[in-house]
Amino acid sequence: MVAPPDNDVLWARALHFRYDDGSPGLSGVSLGVREGEILAVGGPRGSGKTTLLRCLAGLLPARSGEVWFNSLPVHTMSPVARERLRQDRFGWIDPAPVLVPELNAWENAALPLMLRGTGRRRAKTAALEWLERLDIGDKARRRPGELVQAERQRVCIARALAPAPTVLFADEPTAPLHRVERAHVLRTLTTAARSHGITVVLATHDAGTAALADRTVPLLDGRRVRTVHLPPASGAAETEGRAACSLSA
Repeated sequence: MVAPPDNDVLWARALHFRYDDGSPGLSGVSLGVREGEILAVGGPRGSGKTTLLRCLAGLLPARSGEVWFNSLPVHTMSPVARERLRQDRFGWIDPAPVLVPELNAWENAALPLMLRGTGRRRAKTAALEWLERLDIGDKARRRPGELVQAERQRVCIARALAPAPTVLFADEPTAPLHRVERAHVLRTLTTAARSHGITVVLATHDAGTAALADRTVPLLDGRRVRTVHLPPASGAAETEGRAACSLSA
C-alpha cells in the first residue's frame, strides 16, 4: 500500500463495488480530495455518486481498492474503528431528512456533539448558532413532526456542521428544498466550509450546485468520465437521460 499525497485529506484508488444483485456500482474509480476543497461528484441519477460517497466515508466497504483519510487506511479498518472515525471526523447529509422524533430541533442538531461527550450547554450553543445561520433558529424548540420537510432538512444540515467535521459528505443535500431555499442553504454550506476549513464531498446531478464547487469529478455508470452535462435545477428528467460523456483515460 502507498499512502496518499500529503495535501490530500481523502484519497481513493481503483474502487470497485457490486450490489447484491450483481450490478456494478463502481468500476475502478480513483480520486484525491485536497484539504479544504469543495469537490462535487456529478452525474445523472444511478451513476454511482452515492455509492462513491459511502465508500469514501467508510459506510460501505468496497469489493476492492483503497480509501485513505490522511494517513489512515480506511479500507483495512475494523467496523468499530470506521464508526469511531465517522463519529469524530466526518459529517453526513442525506437527500431526505431523518431526525429523532422525540427530540426538538436544537437537540437533534446537537446530538453528534453530545454523543462525543460535549457538555449540553456547549452543544446547545453550537447547534443554535447553525440553526440561526440556516434561518431556522425560531424553530429550535419544535419537534420534527411540527416542521415541514424543508425545515427538517435544514436541521439535518445544522447537525452535520455543528461538530465542525474534518470532511463533510453531502449527498444531494438540498434535494427537498425549493429553489430559493436551495440557493441560500448552498451559500451557507459553502461559506461555512471555507471559513471553517471543512473539506466537502458533494454529490449532485444539478449543474448549478456543482458550479459552487472548486472542482467536479463526473461519473457515469460507476466510472469517471471526462465530461457529463448536468441538467439545470429546472431540467426535465428526460434531460438527464441525454447526459453527454466520454470515458477518461
